[in-house]
Amino acid sequence: MSDTKIIRIVAAVIRDGQGRVLLVRKRGADVWQQPGGKRDVDDRDDLHTLERELLEELGCAMRREGARHMGRFSAPAANEPGYRVEAEVYEVQTVGAIEARAEIDDVRWVHPRATGDLPIARLSQDWILPALG
Repeated sequence: MSDTKIIRIVAAVIRDGQGRVLLVRKRGADVWQQPGGKRDVDDRDDLHTLERELLEELGCAMRREGARHMGRFSAPAANEPGYRVEAEVYEVQTVGAIEARAEIDDVRWVHPRATGDLPIARLSQDWILPALG
């Protein structure tokens, strides 16, 4: 039996018309990551989780049609020492303005291959952004 503590989440890849990807920085965190979060008991499926999280954290709606499952990725958790995060990742489209709300302090659009010196969570840096080609 493993002593590894796992946090299971659902994460969104959201792109703009220029091919940039949305990253968020949670309150009190130093690193940037994909928006999303943990499933609630009432969430019917992964996409319901993303719909709820995106509305709460970014104030935008998500389009279910066209959502593409990119895979399951795992890495050390960015904000919880001693934990690993396991994420079901979906590329989705949103409707409406995106703004930082709830526990999100800031949002930023970045090119997946040119993030500069921006501190990015390992899940995003090592797995999600490289998967975008």
